[in-house]
Order: sequence, then C-alpha cells, then structure tokens
Amino acid sequence: MTEPNRKKHSTLGAPDRTIGFARKLRKEMSLPEVLLWVQLKARPGGFQFRKQHPLDSYVLDFACIRARLAIEVDGEAHDRGDRPERDTVRDSHVLKRGFKTIRIPAVEVLGNMGGVLTFIVEQCRKRALPNPPRNGEVAARRADGGAGSI
Repeated sequence: MTEPNRKKHSTLGAPDRTIGFARKLRKEMSLPEVLLWVQLKARPGGFQFRKQHPLDSYVLDFACIRARLAIEVDGEAHDRGDRPERDTVRDSHVLKRGFKTIRIPAVEVLGNMGGVLTFIVEQCRKRALPNPPRNGEVAARRADGGAGSI
C-alpha cells in the first residue's frame, strides 16, 4: 500500500500532499499575488489562468495551461541565499514538463500592473496551443468540405 503522503491525485497527477499545500496557499496569497489574480481571472487576451496550480511536487503561483506557461511572482527573498539555485532547479523541472516559467518581481506587480499584464499576454500568445475543436465542429467542417470559418 502507498504512503498517504506519496499518493497521486487521480486527476492532476500531483501527490495529495502537494494538492493540500496548493489549497492552503490559495487562502494565503501575498498582496501582489492577490492583485495579479484579480486581473488574471478576468481572462486577459482570452487566456484562462489557474492560481496555485500543483505540478508534480511543486505549486505554481499561476498557470496558463493552453500556453503551457507558469507565472511566478517573486518577492525580494528570491534573490537571497540558496533561493536562486532552488528556483533554477524548479524552473528546469517545470520546463521538462513542458511549461516555460516567467518570473515577475512583486514590485513590478505593485507598480506596473498594465505592463505586467501586457507581458503575460504576449508570452501566452507566443506559446498558445490552438484551441481544440468543440463538440460538433469537426462534423460541421466535414459537412462543408473543411472550408470557411466556424
């Protein structure tokens, strides 16, 4: 039998312990994270974002699944001690899972929200996967010979 801490969630593929931690972090977001989340949940550029998204043993501050983009809001502590090395290891792991990480200083979120949102949307547009066809769209394309827009 598997240890309860190491059990994987059936949908997300993350350990239950990480999912529990992500739930806790959603309730304890920093001010810059809260302010950015208010903007991201409005779906800028038509992109949907998730907050405190578990990925393996890590929790991403924000993620755009369609663009495979991880967004981390970094306070000044990320510049001290072993944090830069730990962040490099984390970013490398996240990249192996197909996500590019962008790191945004918390002071930028507080002082330049418009610029931060523009940058995030640009990054999403560069990496976005095309939307999969919705139910019925494939049949409609076949019926009209694949021509025209939907």
